Amino acid sequence: MTDPAPVSVDALLARVTGIFEGCGVRPDAAASVARVIVAGERDACKSHGIYRIEGCLKVLAAGKVNGQAVPRLHDEGRAVVEVDAVGGFSNPAFDAALDLLDARARDTGLAALVIRDCLHFSALWHDVEALAGRGLAGLSMCPSYSFVAPAGGTTPLLGTNPFAFGWPRSSGDPYVFDFATSVAARGEIELHRRAGTPIPEGWAMDADGNPTTDPEAALAGAMLTFGGHKGSALSTMIELLSGAMLGEFMSREALDFMGRTDLLPRHGALVLAFDPTVFAARSGRDPLAEGEKLLDAIAEQGARLPSQRRFRARAAALSDGILLSAAELAQLDRFETEGLSAVAG
Repeated sequence: MTDPAPVSVDALLARVTGIFEGCGVRPDAAASVARVIVAGERDACKSHGIYRIEGCLKVLAAGKVNGQAVPRLHDEGRAVVEVDAVGGFSNPAFDAALDLLDARARDTGLAALVIRDCLHFSALWHDVEALAGRGLAGLSMCPSYSFVAPAGGTTPLLGTNPFAFGWPRSSGDPYVFDFATSVAARGEIELHRRAGTPIPEGWAMDADGNPTTDPEAALAGAMLTFGGHKGSALSTMIELLSGAMLGEFMSREALDFMGRTDLLPRHGALVLAFDPTVFAARSGRDPLAEGEKLLDAIAEQGARLPSQRRFRARAAALSDGILLSAAELAQLDRFETEGLSAVAG
């Protein structure tokens, strides 16, 4: 039996877009969702690649996300821009608001995007990379589900609560980091469960509060924050800023609303955009050039900048295609032919 041939990024994007359209998602929204899923696969971020399709289809099948939603922009001319996802996916809502967020950041130096009532499943580096590509620095954050115990606790209360930052560079790839405030993303534990392999020590505890390397026990118990009390404090900050401050669900409320841990969460999200040229205007210095001094000094020590591995994987995928397993290709075939029936039950 021959190994599957690599799939081009464009071909995979067309397939994934078609799957979502075939499952009742509006074409523009289907393309937006597909772009972030294929970008995860392209960048060798398997936990945010085509693995995410099944979860998105399950929420569609359960009627917990509106595939036909058209995002609604609300602009009162302030630094805060709002977009209501109307119970749809977060990605088309972000795309709908990006131009306005960009323009407002250039006008005021700092602008915030509030995304309301969205189904969120993707990594956050898409948001800050989009801003960096326009010369803006960015922060993005959101709650998730209450799968994580606060430092010193044993009961899930916080979300995995991702946090991303992007900084534009005059040439080459932007400086980007994106991480969960839990030790690992929940998707990583799920991938270990599917593979039948243990998770590393220090990722989670079981339902009785005991440390565990069993992914099944971890998923039934509580995940841990990175850095102990420091990660716990950052996670709490994200709950407050992207949940309480927006008047949107925090992680425990999101879980109560959906009622099932196997469905992706609905909540809000917060994206901040900064125009470095506005902040540095009176200094007489070039903020990007100053930033390059720091980033170059880090590289000169032999240290790896965040996302360098991801950018290398991206270059390889764009050149040589994406290698999917036979099982992954078969799953795509099933989603194409069976639609939402493939996730029924």
